[in-house]
Amino acid sequence: MKHISDIRRIDLPAYRREDGEVVVAQTTESVPFNIARMFALRAPTGAERGKHAHRRCTQLMVCLNGLVDIVCDDGRDKSTYTLDRSDAALLVPPTIWNTVVFRAEQSVLVVLCDRPFEEDDYLRTYEEFMAYRKAAHP
Repeated sequence: MKHISDIRRIDLPAYRREDGEVVVAQTTESVPFNIARMFALRAPTGAERGKHAHRRCTQLMVCLNGLVDIVCDDGRDKSTYTLDRSDAALLVPPTIWNTVVFRAEQSVLVVLCDRPFEEDDYLRTYEEFMAYRKAAHP
């Protein structure tokens, strides 16, 4: 079982010039796993997405535009991480409940995963999440 202490921020390499910047997320250098899936979330200000945990999937979250809060919960402790730069990523391991709160207009969150979509990997209710954690550590 993973805990809040297993979540970590990763600074992605950013190459800035007068005409813009390039931020790189590359396996073996800044992404600590082989990327199996990528998806992007966009939602209105105040919307909450996520609200689930994974049994096996690790996610690397990057806010490309705007500002989002990622509220992480390991069943005992909670912590909120703010993402507001495209070169700051949050590594969320499996068995951590997370809720994404969109805090600014036009916010876009990209999520890189180490596994393809697998419905049976999801813990979709908080009760199911807590039962799963309790069963793993009675």
